[in-house]
Amino acid sequence: MSLRKKETKVRKKALIITYYWPPAGGPGVQRWLKFVKYLPEFNVEPIIYIPENPNYPLIDKSLISEVSDDLIVIKQPIKEPYKLARLFSKKSSKTISKGVITEKSKQSFIEKFMLYIRGNFFIPDARKNWVKPSVVFLSKYISENNINTIITTGPPHSLHLIGLQLKERLGVKWVADFRDPWTTIGYHKQLKLTKSTQQKHKTLEKEVLNAADQIIVTSSVTKKEFEDITKKPIEVITNGYDYESVGKVELDTKFSIAHIGSLLSKRNPEILWQVLGDLIKTNEDFAKDFQLNFVGVVSEDVLYSIKKYKLSDYVNNVGYVPHNKSIEYQKKSQALLLIEIDSEETKCIIPGKLFEYMVSNRPILALGSKGSDVEKILKETNTGNYFYYDDYDSLKTTILTHYKAYQNNTLQSHAIGLQRYSRKSLTAFLSKLI
Repeated sequence: MSLRKKETKVRKKALIITYYWPPAGGPGVQRWLKFVKYLPEFNVEPIIYIPENPNYPLIDKSLISEVSDDLIVIKQPIKEPYKLARLFSKKSSKTISKGVITEKSKQSFIEKFMLYIRGNFFIPDARKNWVKPSVVFLSKYISENNINTIITTGPPHSLHLIGLQLKERLGVKWVADFRDPWTTIGYHKQLKLTKSTQQKHKTLEKEVLNAADQIIVTSSVTKKEFEDITKKPIEVITNGYDYESVGKVELDTKFSIAHIGSLLSKRNPEILWQVLGDLIKTNEDFAKDFQLNFVGVVSEDVLYSIKKYKLSDYVNNVGYVPHNKSIEYQKKSQALLLIEIDSEETKCIIPGKLFEYMVSNRPILALGSKGSDVEKILKETNTGNYFYYDDYDSLKTTILTHYKAYQNNTLQSHAIGLQRYSRKSLTAFLSKLI
């Protein structure tokens, strides 16, 4: 009888170059935190490379507990211009670093100046000074540790320039992950870019897209956009949901509609505030029961519109909370708001919170532009309704329908086919690309 030697599969090493990592808060950190959590189950050993002294606009220490003690995390110092910018205006530098940009007509001289400097002197972004030292350090690290796959994730898109140079130097397999697009990202037009600066961005974008071995995007709209620039393989891996344990959560007694996450100046659907204001004026019971929860950073422009439609007294402005606390708000609110900018540039954005919303068992009210992937996903999963920015009647009718269901204690969503969006399922697909 012969004994067959058991074969053991060699685990692949993948170096992940990212800017956002716990204790960073906000949506940017979630994607790769979750991938890294599940990659070892698919025979991939992740190694994380992050800045040693980052300038994170949001902090969420609760996320640290999700990082495995076995994970190798390597760090190198970074020079952050936002720290210097605080000398000019602490408030403006803080809001710009969060992605909150004031409406053009309301910008102060110092804010205009800082946006011009940020846009034209820091190409592709404010973390550009981390590229050169990172390439020097990682060239040695990759060679000494037998790593043959690197992954860069942006924004900040300057991290893709690290991947570009490492690819040129070492010939490693390079996967470029775009959580958001590059030259068509919504805020680019607000950075006061000169024509030559715009061209520099497009040139860098083209170089990256044509040098990477594999490109990953988060929406089919971005995939289509990039296919006009490169013939390299592009796969869509959306963000997703994880199974979060927050204990038993009681539903709000009020008819609460909650928005979780940042509400930027451009993300300000006056039609929604108008509908809610009209319902409060014409429906006494609705006015008595209604509450609007804002959980996250809210721009002054949005708060001004809220005041304009006499909604201020109905607002519970919670502010930024740790991720586990935001999950509680999602589960206890009667309905959830998903608001995207009404523009061609932003229809490619699928907010990470959409997938957490989808498993909260609460109906979603989403507003955005025509042709968005969000509309398609909501219809496929039966988790909510999608409205355009001129859908006054449909929006009003749906909110009233939800309110009547709330009064009858029957308000909930009836989701289907969510498993494909679980973080574990998404990581299984990612592992095949690595």
